[in-house]
Amino acid sequence: MSTTQLFEKLWKDYSSRTPSAEKVKHLFESEGNQIINDHIAFRTFDDPRINIDALATIFINNGYVYKNDYHFTKKKLYAKHFEHKTDKTAPLIFISQLITSEFSSTLKDAVSTMLDDIDFNTLNIEDLVLSGRLWGNLNYSLYANLLKESEYAAWLYVNGFCANHFTVSVNHLDTFNDLKAVNTFLKTNGFKMNASGGEIKGNSDKFLEQSSILADKIWVEFEDGKQEITSCYYEFAYRYKQGNELFKGFIADSADKIFESTNMNIK
Repeated sequence: MSTTQLFEKLWKDYSSRTPSAEKVKHLFESEGNQIINDHIAFRTFDDPRINIDALATIFINNGYVYKNDYHFTKKKLYAKHFEHKTDKTAPLIFISQLITSEFSSTLKDAVSTMLDDIDFNTLNIEDLVLSGRLWGNLNYSLYANLLKESEYAAWLYVNGFCANHFTVSVNHLDTFNDLKAVNTFLKTNGFKMNASGGEIKGNSDKFLEQSSILADKIWVEFEDGKQEITSCYYEFAYRYKQGNELFKGFIADSADKIFESTNMNIK
């Protein structure tokens, strides 16, 4: 599968989970803009069968290379980002994983049970990023218990393996000069921003500014009834030059707040 085909499939799956993304994309296009993806992000657990390196397989096989890693102490997460070796227009890939060893036996047992449901003998590891939820029926009581310990774990339990968010490159928008103007435009059109740590995370001194709308909510069928749960969200990034080129990395403090776009308790 080529990178073009892969990104088209990822977008199709992501936008089906995130109706707001298509609406935002069409809004920008109606203003005369072409949308360029800055980066695509994924979430997983630290089990070696499905960890960051496992999810990265399809990207590595399509010309991507590891560039940097990041630590999120409070959320007990670890992440890596990857860049394409030759295609400078290809989106960056950001993959994070939950450090399960730092959680309770209840959470660790729940993750083990989830992974025991996966038939790794038939799973093509390259298909993992497009596989969605690979475990059985969902239990809302378990979801609620996971949510108490880790919003990230609860989100993964429901959504499985998919693009957590795509990101609009504000640098490539023709009718917007900065992230503040983008945020104003989005709010004017009825979208709610993630205000954790401020609507704009980062600054020119860090060479990166980021913002995001709050995740969509979708109805999910649990064994104990239907519930409305967060799915995915759309992010916006403005990069400053570091030397002669745009900064290509990420800022852990900013990403930490961006993660909260899927929090159930944010209205």
